Amino acid sequence: HKDAYQAILDGVKGGAKEKRLAAQFIPKFFKHFPELADSAINAQLDLCEDEDVSIRRQAIKELPQFATGDNLPRVADILTQLLQSDDSAEFNLVNNALLSIFKMDAKGTLGGLFSQILQGEDIVRERAIKFLSTKLKTLPEEVMTKEVEEFILTESKKVLEDVTGEEFVLFMKILSGLKSLQTVSGRQQLVELVAEQADLEQTFNPSDPDCVDRLLQCTRQAVPLFSKNVHSTRFVTYFCEHVLPNLSSLTTPVEGLDIQLEVLKLLAEMSSFCGDMEKLESNLKKLFDKLLEYMPLPPEEAENGENAGNEEPKLQFSYVECLLYSFHQLGRKLPDFLTAKLNAEKLKDFKIRLQYFARGLQVYIRQLRLALQGKTGEALKTEENKIKVVALKITNNINVLIKDLFHIPPSYKSTVTLSWKPVQKADASQKRASEDTTSSSPPKKASAGPKRDARQIYNPPSGKYSSNLGSFSYEQRGGFRGGRGRGWGGRGNRSRGRIY
Repeated sequence: HKDAYQAILDGVKGGAKEKRLAAQFIPKFFKHFPELADSAINAQLDLCEDEDVSIRRQAIKELPQFATGDNLPRVADILTQLLQSDDSAEFNLVNNALLSIFKMDAKGTLGGLFSQILQGEDIVRERAIKFLSTKLKTLPEEVMTKEVEEFILTESKKVLEDVTGEEFVLFMKILSGLKSLQTVSGRQQLVELVAEQADLEQTFNPSDPDCVDRLLQCTRQAVPLFSKNVHSTRFVTYFCEHVLPNLSSLTTPVEGLDIQLEVLKLLAEMSSFCGDMEKLESNLKKLFDKLLEYMPLPPEEAENGENAGNEEPKLQFSYVECLLYSFHQLGRKLPDFLTAKLNAEKLKDFKIRLQYFARGLQVYIRQLRLALQGKTGEALKTEENKIKVVALKITNNINVLIKDLFHIPPSYKSTVTLSWKPVQKADASQKRASEDTTSSSPPKKASAGPKRDARQIYNPPSGKYSSNLGSFSYEQRGGFRGGRGRGWGGRGNRSRGRIY
């Protein structure tokens, strides 16, 4: 029968009818002719690249039948390369074929996928990573064993040596979804991977947009991993020592993003989970100095009580919420900082600033409550009112924190939920935020709102404490603008083309 099978293999060189028959019969009798395995697989591959789309689809659909024993990684490699198809029906067939061989041998299939991620064409690499990020979570537990998950982690570490920002985000999604990494030690491993990617040992360059963007991308990935058992100390230390002193000179490739507010929001979220810090006093001092920049002294008044021509200082509530919250969190670790570490003059100056800010705050809280009074349901969903609701959260938070610092001695006992975070239940206030809450979860957007990069600024009525309340929502921007080769280093030249 060997000659008959050879005749079927030769059918791939014939016309459309012969090819269609070959596409069905080559896989059907494949297992009976192990000595012709190579020729059979190559013949089927020729059909997978035929000009006739129906022949290609038939050939792809049958590919899993060749995935036996040692042939499986090769078939996985071939199917991974076929992910580059732009025909949607063909692309779905490739996806289904990959999933079916996954259930036969997950490690062998992953071997084929990762070999293409490391060595294949850019389009293949991109689609293979996307396949892993969307399909792995759909596989049953009996397929995703501990051994398989360990293999994914090992191979992912190789890929992470050279990735773009967008790829890194996808790999973090893949790895954080693995069951074996849901433990405290697993989360710790992931934080270490992120810290390595963020390159926290390097000198921070605030004027290099890619350097800034890389740090922010990595920090966003790390934030949901932090908890009372997985500490954010390394990141908080880096932000205090390197980022805060350069806050005003930060640059970003993302148009319309308030980069300073973004940094301060991330710092605030991480500060809750900071462990023991080596240079706590020095970092608290940096945080305190930055906070002072946004807490103005009251303008001097003339003898008749009128403002002596000085403009009212702008009160930047969004910035102050973040800085005050971070200071309050870290201050708990050194409660005598304000009383013992500052001289009396400095403390007096700080109290005057707090008092002035608090007065302005009360005016806004009253105005906001008045504006929102009696509004419920649909009325609160308008863009303007949503901004006012967030503004009220911000001002209330600052009010609570200022009251704490006015205690003698200053107190650090109050707990507040940051204005952009979902409110936690009382019993869960100390627990890690839910997995899908990331550092850049904006308040829910109205379906018809301003365009993506539009700033949403609340301008309260003008008056003695008039100011704007800062930017209230921002979009999470994934990846770097431009393709690979920008940002996190271009990947080196790799072999190209079909490597069946």
